[in-house]
Amino acid sequence: MYYVPVRTLPQTVLDYIRRQSLLHAGDRVGVAVSGGADSVALLRIMLEFRAELGIVLSVVHFNHQLRGEEADADEQFVTQLAHRHKLELFAGTADVAAHGRSRHLSTEAAARQLRYQYFRQLFEENKLNRIATGHTLDDQAETVLLRVVRGAGTRGLAGIYPQLLIQGSQFSVVRPLLKTRRKLLESYLGEIGGDWREDSSNRDLRHARNRVRHGIVPRLERTLNPAVRETLGETADIARSEEEYWQNEVSRALPEVWRAERLILRLAELAALPLALRRRLVRAAGESLGLNLEFRHVEEILELDQRGPRSAMLPEGWLLSLTKGGLQFAPPSRVAASPDYEYKLAIPGTIRVSESGACFEVARVPASAAAGYNPDHMLDPALLQQELTVRNWRAGDRYWPAHSKAPRKIKELLQERKLTGIERKLWPVVVSGHEIVWVRGFPTPARLRPGDGDHEALVIRELPSREEAKHE
Repeated sequence: MYYVPVRTLPQTVLDYIRRQSLLHAGDRVGVAVSGGADSVALLRIMLEFRAELGIVLSVVHFNHQLRGEEADADEQFVTQLAHRHKLELFAGTADVAAHGRSRHLSTEAAARQLRYQYFRQLFEENKLNRIATGHTLDDQAETVLLRVVRGAGTRGLAGIYPQLLIQGSQFSVVRPLLKTRRKLLESYLGEIGGDWREDSSNRDLRHARNRVRHGIVPRLERTLNPAVRETLGETADIARSEEEYWQNEVSRALPEVWRAERLILRLAELAALPLALRRRLVRAAGESLGLNLEFRHVEEILELDQRGPRSAMLPEGWLLSLTKGGLQFAPPSRVAASPDYEYKLAIPGTIRVSESGACFEVARVPASAAAGYNPDHMLDPALLQQELTVRNWRAGDRYWPAHSKAPRKIKELLQERKLTGIERKLWPVVVSGHEIVWVRGFPTPARLRPGDGDHEALVIRELPSREEAKHE
């Protein structure tokens, strides 16, 4: 399906451009040329069809300053290539290594970020409205494989898109070679007498993509599937179609569950939907706030309506809490400004703590372990005051959970649980007089447990959502 004789390769690329509607008459197209075979072949193919397509052609080159004299020689090669074909050249440069260090990015990510910043600059200056890059079927297969092993849903498996729209549809980056194998492009250049440059960094196995390109994919071809590149390319095609469908579904369903003005996901409406749609709606709500939620974040959010945690820390300092109205997002500014809280809790009694999105109950129960209550959760009512206080822990607070040798700072106990940010700051404790007698997630102090002859005990618990609603 993907094999193309060299003599018909340009026509095949032209057919793909038309089928995907990548270019239109009057477009000012800059071909991104690094000097390698892929981009040089793309330029030569575009030269063959620029009159037929009705486009204005130019060359774009970006020097990443990663390979010293070799990179400068690449730039000189591209400059001569543009002059030879009487094309305007747009050349940019930046220190990718320094940018990567300052932003804590990989070299590949930093290079792409700066390269695309330069592309946007050319668009904003109205010098071009399309930039064509030399991404091939090989690049697509490598991208899909890398995303599979790193963890990805259909959005990640969609791989490299034929067209990346920038600022609406006015500007875009297009990939005319996305169905073309790299070896065919090299054969094409050999047939027409075209030169190109070899990038020595493409053999550096410290880069994950190079290990995939030179080791893993060839081994898969030899041992599992000779057409593995084509198969991975087809996987990307299928995933892109799936994503288009889901985007429409999410756009339709999101207004029904997401109250953007209040930053609340309506839990009842969300729970009635299929799991696949619930996951996408949670992610879409996060994206509307500028949050990139990973799978683990989405799963943690969806589990908040179950018995257990009532809040979840999200990227960039956001907090999500389970409230009566649903799942409440709190931005970092609001979270940082959250004051200490303190509520009175009668025995027996129930209190809702809005700051932690939780409801707490103290109940009288039989003291016998045979009654089905965990001794780690029991307290002797005779050793407590008649009214308790629910509050967040404070600096200097100490607690002596059962099965430990001595009192510990609550700060240290929470650090060991890897709790951070506002979730740790708002972690609830219960106080009797001046003593902390209960901390969420830890056993009660041994000295405050009911004795063998006691008939009654107190249990403090955090209510699940259905019980909380019943008490409100």
